[in-house]
Amino acid sequence: MKNYGKKNIVGGLLFMGGFMLYGFALIYMRDFAPGKEEWIANANDGLHFQSRLAHVHGNLFAFLNIMIGYLLLKLPISEFSAKWVSITGLMGMLMPLGIMAEFLFGLPFYLVLVGAISIIVSVVWLGLAIAKAKISPAE
Repeated sequence: MKNYGKKNIVGGLLFMGGFMLYGFALIYMRDFAPGKEEWIANANDGLHFQSRLAHVHGNLFAFLNIMIGYLLLKLPISEFSAKWVSITGLMGMLMPLGIMAEFLFGLPFYLVLVGAISIIVSVVWLGLAIAKAKISPAE
């Protein structure tokens, strides 16, 4: 069996690091940037809302990939399921990137949808694969 899960852990950790740095940029915008009052006043609208949405989902999906990867490495899941859970988990990270692509470059929402569907498929598939797996209690 191939070593599925390692890419999810590595990708998740790197993605989390990037979105943590992005969070510091958001803190700068709120606390130190010129015009911070306007940024704060628009907290629930447009660019500010989308930027926070991307930050939160980026870190959440990074953590989910770390968890997915760890479970794929440790549990006896079929190679077919492990491969596709891994791929769809990584594809899920397209959602926060898609949110950013929307407000930074005006791209359509397709990456958001692909990422959202992918992460849901990954998590549900992993749950079903674990339910099906023959796991004996640790001694």
